[in-house]
Formats: sequence, C-alpha cells, structure tokens
Amino acid sequence: MSLAIEPVIDAPGWSVDFDPEALAHTSIEAAARNRSGVADQGPEVCVIFTSDGKMRELNRDWRKIDKATNVLSFPAIQPPKGAPPMGLGDIFLGLETVQREAAEQGKSFHDHTAHLIVHGFLHLIGYDHETDSEAADMEGEETVILATLGIANPYDGEWRPENAG
Repeated sequence: MSLAIEPVIDAPGWSVDFDPEALAHTSIEAAARNRSGVADQGPEVCVIFTSDGKMRELNRDWRKIDKATNVLSFPAIQPPKGAPPMGLGDIFLGLETVQREAAEQGKSFHDHTAHLIVHGFLHLIGYDHETDSEAADMEGEETVILATLGIANPYDGEWRPENAG
C-alpha cells in the first residue's frame, strides 16, 4: 500500500509565493521516507491549507483554546482489527499565523510551511512534544527531515513546538 497525499486549498493566499500542493507532497514524502510501516497505517494524509478563522474554530472546538494556531493534526480513527486502514489523518495549516510567524522568525514562508507540514505529519504517526524528551526526539526528527529538503534547522531560532497543535 502506498501513501496518498491529498492537499486541499481552503483559503486564498496560499499559492502566492509557492505551490502548496507540491510542498505538501514533497514534505510528507520526505517525512515518510525510511519510516517503515507508515503507509500501512492508512492510505491517505490530507493537508488542508486554510485561514486563521477556520483554525480558530478548530482549535476552539477540539482543544478548547479560542485562538488561531499555525498547525493542527487530527489522526484518523483506526477501524476495527482486520478492516482496511482509513488513513493517517488530516493536517490543517492557518495562513495568517504561518505568514506572521515566518516574518517574525526571519524564515521564508515556504520553509516555515514545510516545517509545519512535517511537524503535523509526525504527530499523525505518533510523535509528540509533551515532555522534554519527546520534544527533543520530535525536534531531532524534524531537523533531519528538513535537512533532506535543504531547509535549515528551524530550532536555531525561537520557534518551539509548544506553540503548535
């Protein structure tokens, strides 16, 4: 089974500086590479490029935090044993927050978006950053994956995953 990547542009403004659909494919393929069994967890990952308004709504409804955020990951509910997998889940990105963070951190919009896609994907396959140890593992994975895409270590700046969903 191979992993299908389904990008969805849900807000205008995402394709101004780069092709978000191509970036979703490139970023997730890099993150999935050499992670055996990932494609077996489900056939599809959906990446939704949306607005801060939608992100605020999702964050409020699912995390009880009434503000927009940069990225949210929603793992798919896995079917009963023996049933075919349904997918890994969905990754949502909020345009205005991602743009603002990139500018504040002196990063390109493209690179920051790629980082958040990778971050969201790692959440879908079980990574988290609730403890210092988990955060260090997740940051290490992100840094290695992004390096394969020619993107500098995002943690040389001030962004930390506790700001992400």
